[in-house]
Amino acid sequence: MSVGTGAYASHGLKKNKKSETYAKVFETGSRYQLIHSAMLVATPAICRSGGGKYAIASRVAGACFASGIAMFSGSCYAVGLMEDRSYGKLAPVGGFALIGGWISLALLRR
Repeated sequence: MSVGTGAYASHGLKKNKKSETYAKVFETGSRYQLIHSAMLVATPAICRSGGGKYAIASRVAGACFASGIAMFSGSCYAVGLMEDRSYGKLAPVGGFALIGGWISLALLRR
């Protein structure tokens, strides 16, 4: 899905001075979705090496990555499509969730 949104950002969004900023926001959402989707898929494999004791790390990180992708990238997509920054209110919460996913992998995986 993120490859499709990235292609849409590059070719489908109108390009003029005003909407160029919104296109960059849309592209940022697509990039973060791609990176964190890969981490969401890799999280069980990363946590599997320790056996059952890392199952909680896998669940916490997965929940943080999934909710962060939905809130952060979804907000970026809404801002880019609607060209209105008021749709981006969930982006900071989603960003913190993504950070929480990385921290949970780092701390709970130890």
